[in-house]
Amino acid sequence: MDWETLYCPNKHCPCYGIPFRQGQLVKNGHSHGQAQALCKSCGGSVALSYATAYYGLESEPAIFEAAIRALAEGNSIRATGRIFQVDKDTVCEWLNRAALQCRLVALYLWTGLHVLECQLDELWSFVHTKEAHLPSAQGLCESYGDAWVWLAFAPLWRVILAFVVGERTQESADLLLERLKDVTDGHVPFFTSDQWPGYEEALLRACGHWVQPERRGQRGRFPHPRRVAAADLLYAQVVKIRTNGHVTEVKTKVVFGTPESVAVHLAASAASRTINTSFVERDNLSQREHNRRLARKTNAFSKDITWLEKQLWLSTAYYHFVLPHLSLRQPLASPKATRGTGSLMRWKPVTPAMAAGITDHVWTIPELLSYRVPVDFLDALPTCKPLFALPDEKVHQGK
Repeated sequence: MDWETLYCPNKHCPCYGIPFRQGQLVKNGHSHGQAQALCKSCGGSVALSYATAYYGLESEPAIFEAAIRALAEGNSIRATGRIFQVDKDTVCEWLNRAALQCRLVALYLWTGLHVLECQLDELWSFVHTKEAHLPSAQGLCESYGDAWVWLAFAPLWRVILAFVVGERTQESADLLLERLKDVTDGHVPFFTSDQWPGYEEALLRACGHWVQPERRGQRGRFPHPRRVAAADLLYAQVVKIRTNGHVTEVKTKVVFGTPESVAVHLAASAASRTINTSFVERDNLSQREHNRRLARKTNAFSKDITWLEKQLWLSTAYYHFVLPHLSLRQPLASPKATRGTGSLMRWKPVTPAMAAGITDHVWTIPELLSYRVPVDFLDALPTCKPLFALPDEKVHQGK
């Protein structure tokens, strides 16, 4: 953990939020095995692990880190508990810690991204019981039944720009596009998706503007204002024709923009030369591999939608920061020797976060869990990120 980012947590202290070297913090030994600092301004003590996933952790850090990696690699709660010989409720508490930490790190670092292309898709899952098997009384509960994970994906960097966990409704599609706008720099990317009609309306709301149509004739009321697409909005759909449940033909359809402008964009694209959703659909497989709750036939499904979202925050952070992406690797100028008699290393590992310019190196699990978000961002989080609802911090029983 980094001493330089540690700050005094006392809001009534003149040195509140000021980093270690700039404020009046000094190292002050250990308390209960934890390194701590003393604020010479207010006299308060603060543990080195404050504002990280390790703060207040009673378990061995090495076991905690290994368990988080196991969860991020697709193990279930109970399987992780059996591996590390701990109770499932302990694993849930670890997941809660890691998820809240990963969420803060992602919200802080995902800002001002210049995205040229964005693929949209939705991933099916369920919470507690599949929709078709819900009793009528439970069907009234919004937290039970089918749950869809909506993804906005940047194919050039292999980055998940935003996600939403909810029903397959227009409201969820609108929220996905609003979250996407929140993390980008305002540039309107080239959008592609499947033929689900809700994306067209969501894009109009996020990237369109109101116009007042002219009145026909000289009498009567003016037509109602309506939204039209911005001049720079390009959006195309991949239309799959199915016969007896099998895809027999794939067509494309330009919804916003012109076929000529779409062709010009694709000619200059570094990701692909055709209208497709292949990248986000391939990422769906990665999500199912690294999140046991998203597997199609599993007994590790979520019993509460909050825990599905928490697992997503962990698995996506692990995917972006810790796990190098094979398609993003870069050749080394000169091969490097490896340990023993192994072959020379010819490629530099690159993570999606590195490809997007968010970081410059592959992170470790301890680095992800101990990254300390600045206090000014934490204090402004409810107002600067209102679209990202805070997950419930209460640890539910029987996850």
